[in-house]
Amino acid sequence: MARIAGVDLPRDKRIEIGLTYIYGIGLSRSQEILDETGVNPDTRVKDLSDADIAALRSTVQNNYQVEGDLRRLEAMNIKRLMDIGTYRGRRHRMGLPVRGQQTRTNARTRRGVRRTVAGKKKASAKK
Repeated sequence: MARIAGVDLPRDKRIEIGLTYIYGIGLSRSQEILDETGVNPDTRVKDLSDADIAALRSTVQNNYQVEGDLRRLEAMNIKRLMDIGTYRGRRHRMGLPVRGQQTRTNARTRRGVRRTVAGKKKASAKK
């Protein structure tokens, strides 16, 4: 069981893919880490030696911000935008799309489930 940055990597996957289970590490960064440490990307996680795991762990820990630290940094950046009142900060606060997407249609992920409003009946005019 390989545990790096507080994440248990899946045993049966290649280490190149297994590293992407860590928040903040994608495929390109995973390949970069494997090049630095000299670990073969085709090796399965369960077949890694203790020395390989230690090398990967130290490289990730010393050279990259991952997991909790990265989440905290992103949350602080969003909070800063909200505090100084930028357009992006207001969009975050209102739960609307931040990067210029349209909201008249779509945007369901940010805005939530549709709530239909029943059609109002017009009051009949009394004579």
